[in-house]
Amino acid sequence: MIRGGDIAKGTCLLQKGQPYLVVEREFHNPGKGTAIARIKMKSIKDGSVLALTIPTQQEIEDAVVDTLNCQFQYSDQDFYHFMDNDNYDQFEVPITKMEDKKYYLKEEGIYELTVWDGNVIDIKIPYKMVFTVAESENYVKGDTVSGATKPIVTETGLTVRVPLFIKQGEKILVNTETNEYVERVN
Repeated sequence: MIRGGDIAKGTCLLQKGQPYLVVEREFHNPGKGTAIARIKMKSIKDGSVLALTIPTQQEIEDAVVDTLNCQFQYSDQDFYHFMDNDNYDQFEVPITKMEDKKYYLKEEGIYELTVWDGNVIDIKIPYKMVFTVAESENYVKGDTVSGATKPIVTETGLTVRVPLFIKQGEKILVNTETNEYVERVN
């Protein structure tokens, strides 16, 4: 059991006998009464979305999940392939269930997989990641006013808006939750 106030994004809860992954959560503390947590959950089995409002002191049933640090090997047409570095177990994750993760998976990168009942239900992406600029247009200094940005494409295909001084081949730090440029990495 987990208290409503302890629920975080990525927590796995059981509702109607099915595992749901929390994709959004918001806390609200009204002037009167108890604080509440508004959560949006996605079913791991069928992808349906469920929204709940839970008092922060109320307990709700959480699903017992394992977290494994695994190395991303490669992807093919249907699956992402991971390997557990501790025991060399292989995991295939259907691309259709986690298509939004494809721009953040780098070969030989270590990612935290959430496993429930033998199935991978989530791939945790780091909050900030370093990418190499694969495609970028060149701009001449003085082309525009200060603060101007341009779109670039990283080695994984992610499109990010960056300052004009960023060139092809440079490394940049990107906030993976907002897809925003953070800084140039030397």
